[in-house]
Amino acid sequence: MLAPAPTAAPRSLIVLALLALYLIWGSTYLATKIALDVWPPFLLSSMRYLVAGTVLYGAMRLSGAAAPSRQDWGRAAVVGLCLPVFGNGGTTFAQQYIPSGTTALLVATVPMYLALLGWASGLSRRPNAKVLLGLVLGIGGLLLLMRTSSTASVLLPGHSLLGIGAVLVASFMWAVGSLYSRQKPVSGSPFVGVGMQMLCGGGYLLIIGLLHGEAATFHVAEVPLKIWGALAYLITFGSIVAFSAYIWLLRVVEPALAGTYAFVNPVVAVLLGWLFAGERLNTGMVGGAALIVAAVALVVLGGKQPQPRKLS
Repeated sequence: MLAPAPTAAPRSLIVLALLALYLIWGSTYLATKIALDVWPPFLLSSMRYLVAGTVLYGAMRLSGAAAPSRQDWGRAAVVGLCLPVFGNGGTTFAQQYIPSGTTALLVATVPMYLALLGWASGLSRRPNAKVLLGLVLGIGGLLLLMRTSSTASVLLPGHSLLGIGAVLVASFMWAVGSLYSRQKPVSGSPFVGVGMQMLCGGGYLLIIGLLHGEAATFHVAEVPLKIWGALAYLITFGSIVAFSAYIWLLRVVEPALAGTYAFVNPVVAVLLGWLFAGERLNTGMVGGAALIVAAVALVVLGGKQPQPRKLS
């Protein structure tokens, strides 16, 4: 059965939405790095999603959206565990050990996981030659990154493999959660569903942060204004604006076009880390970045569904 044709939308709005994904999601890695100077990782992610989820869910319910069912909350709880907890919580945890630019490059493996898991689960076609070539290039880029030592400062140096492993697990679980949410979506408004997922994920992250002992060493009164600004940016732009733009794009353009954020974000993150966070570039990082970006481009564009020709 063919997917419904995308709804016509003004080109200017499509361009603005794509720019929001490219620039905002690419810049959240730097904002996270700044916030981690004071906030512990799991409490930071918890605050981000609890506030964003409350605002989004509350706004949609006040605007007249139907109340979700118990089954909807169950599905949101599963996605909240995979995406906010493993996905964002894992990458935030990893940024204590590896630079923000490297984190973004590793997160760019999500489309590769989606291609393999989608095929294995029967949700998508078998990977074609372009996708397979992209997977090979992506593995090569990851190996190159793992062998490259960065000169960028990190909060907890000497554990880069732990950070790399955490991001790879986070990316894998993000792909799992994405496929699950596609197969078992929350009924009604997709914005209500996103708010529910954020609330569930934020609750999980709060429990994890408390069990991890983060509350004992963190004092809200000592958070400087700069750090509050970084957190506000993550909540407002990273979790509300960019997610809303992404959901809207999925309704009006081809998924392959909306998914191009996956290989633009790493470039933005690496450049911002170099410009503002002292994350120096070296030959190994540039080579790994080039391979991963090329790999994700092949996976995303190579997996684009062919459009049937219209009969005249």
